[in-house]
This record gives sequence, structure tokens and C-alpha cells, in this order.
Amino acid sequence: MNCHIDKVWEFYTDVNHLAIITPRQLDLDVLDTTDLKFIEGTEVWIQGKILLFKKEWHSRITLVRPYEYVDEMLSGPFKRWRHLHKFRYDVQLNQTEVTDEVEFELPYGAMGRIFEGFTNIELKRVFEHRKKATSKALEVSH
Repeated sequence: MNCHIDKVWEFYTDVNHLAIITPRQLDLDVLDTTDLKFIEGTEVWIQGKILLFKKEWHSRITLVRPYEYVDEMLSGPFKRWRHLHKFRYDVQLNQTEVTDEVEFELPYGAMGRIFEGFTNIELKRVFEHRKKATSKALEVSH
């Protein structure tokens, strides 16, 4: 996106970005947070729709270093969830690239693995929406 990395970083490390970039159909609500800005150890409690049902999700920011951070689910709809957010800036193009690397495991063992393909497709849709919503939010006020 056509935006300096520091502006993108400030946006993404503010808990309020979740409401701006999450697809509306997920009906996301931030229930509580230990910090408004993500620092190592920040915990966030959210609620949103996953398959038609409202689910609560509790995560912790387990790593923060310049232009990348990790959130890990402590409790929620996945057996395991680790999300690395990486930001890279191209000075010549004045563009910031946001990369999301997600590792997850669904509950219910072999039965859960049946739904991994569907989950990957849904995650790609969510992250594509997030990319567009981020550009819209930041480039307008650029």
C-alpha cells in the first residue's frame, strides 16, 4: 500500500484496528484488552462469528520487535493459533507490504483436519479483506 511503514505500524499495533479491518460478517467486538497499543504481553479478549456462532477468543501478544509482532490464542475456537504480522517498506516505491503468517490447528483431531482446507479458504478471504480495508483506511488519510 502507498503508505510509510511507521504509519502502518502505528495502525496495526493499535487494538482499534481490529474493528476497522475485520469483515463485517464476522461481527467482531473487542471485549477487553490490557493495553490499547500492542506491546509484548498485551492480552486481548474478542468475540466474533465463526461459522454462524458467536465465539470468544483470548489472545496474547507474545513478540514485538520493529515491524513485526506475534499474537497467539490462549483460548478460543482453535486448538492452536499463532499469527505473525510482518511489515516491509520499499523506500523507492514508498510502499509498505503487510504479510500475515498463520499457523493453526483445529480441535477435534482427525475430524477437525477434514475442515482445514475450508478454514484456509476462509482465512484467505479474511486476509484479502483486511488488506483492502487497511489500504482504504490509511491511503485516504495519506
